[in-house]
Amino acid sequence: MAKIAVKTYKEAVEATPDVKNCFQAGLSGLGTNSTKVNAVNTRLFNGSVNIDLCTATKYANENRWDYSFGYNDKAYFIEVHPANTSEVDVVIKKLQWLKNWLSSQAPELNKIKAQTPYYWIQSGKGAILPGSNQARKVAQAGIKPMPSLRLS
Repeated sequence: MAKIAVKTYKEAVEATPDVKNCFQAGLSGLGTNSTKVNAVNTRLFNGSVNIDLCTATKYANENRWDYSFGYNDKAYFIEVHPANTSEVDVVIKKLQWLKNWLSSQAPELNKIKAQTPYYWIQSGKGAILPGSNQARKVAQAGIKPMPSLRLS
């Protein structure tokens, strides 16, 4: 029996054992943090997953990433976290965990990642100064804290 190619965000989530039962419609998987993600066309949201909650038992002692959502059947990944200099290393560890998890445990989600898939959404005010060592570290990791995410 041939495997069917995954085409939608929902199919990719359901093909990922760690989160297959965690799919939620729209942005409801983000809970109260759903207000931090906006889009020009909200009908293009395909669902969401609270990765942190769904993987908490299996990866209890790891720095887990928070959320994933689908927009126009591309996977996006957001971490809602304080944007303080003391938290930079934590968020970078979470991003590394996510990338490892995607390649080893969630290959179908990995295949449909957006062109720019990873976002750090700051909870509260940002306190990482431009030009600081922490700002450079975050930039090298390929993420930067932002108050919210708006997709076109």
